[in-house]
Amino acid sequence: MDRTSLIAEIEARGLRDTARSGPLYRRLAQTLTGLINEGLLKPGAALPSERDLAEALKIGRVTVRTAYRDLLNAGTLESRHGSGTFVSAKVERMEQSLWRLSSFSEDMRSRGRVPAARILSRTINKPSPEEAFLLGLGVDERVLRLDRLRLADGLPLAIDRSVVPVKFLDDTAGGEGSLYDALTASGHRPVRALQKLSAVTLDATSAAALDVAAGAPALLIERVSRLEDQRVVEYTRSHYRGDAYDFVAELRIGDEL
Repeated sequence: MDRTSLIAEIEARGLRDTARSGPLYRRLAQTLTGLINEGLLKPGAALPSERDLAEALKIGRVTVRTAYRDLLNAGTLESRHGSGTFVSAKVERMEQSLWRLSSFSEDMRSRGRVPAARILSRTINKPSPEEAFLLGLGVDERVLRLDRLRLADGLPLAIDRSVVPVKFLDDTAGGEGSLYDALTASGHRPVRALQKLSAVTLDATSAAALDVAAGAPALLIERVSRLEDQRVVEYTRSHYRGDAYDFVAELRIGDEL
């Protein structure tokens, strides 16, 4: 819906109709919500600036600002620094099992989605002392550090920061494809892992990459993966969008109880 059509639709819905209850800013917020719920304003659609909308509707700028504020607080709209105000993108929530070790690409394909990765950083160098201890490496061995934005059907869902000993991979591996596929091809697919989940908020850089507001909630998953012979093959820290994922686990009462 372009700006002219939006203004006309708001006017047609009786914004100034005194029979409608509530202050003007609330009526404007209700009208915009109705347009969004009916699909006339699509997810990701840009809204006019406060000034432009106020001038077009011949109402006070404070009225528009208050309506936008209420819709931002409700999550109906989102503000992007330097870009403006947009209809919030609706993300289909997904359940992810905590008990199954699989790659992001495998998970997305199983849901009928097209996985992709965008490389944010890729370096090969010596491990830090902490990484050397965690991965069981000598300080002179080399590791691949790979930071990637993970997408499904073009929508950014997670940021993976992986550290893998180069001895388990070809130097050219670890790009836009599945890291687990690359490890499998080299005969080093992980078979077990220990994962730790934490609730965090996103810094401005990570939030921008995931197309959410700075400070948005996320799930941090730290994973240490091992081969059949117990060697550590991967250490990954992943930030998953909090509005997109639910992690689930099946729990059973132990036989001894």
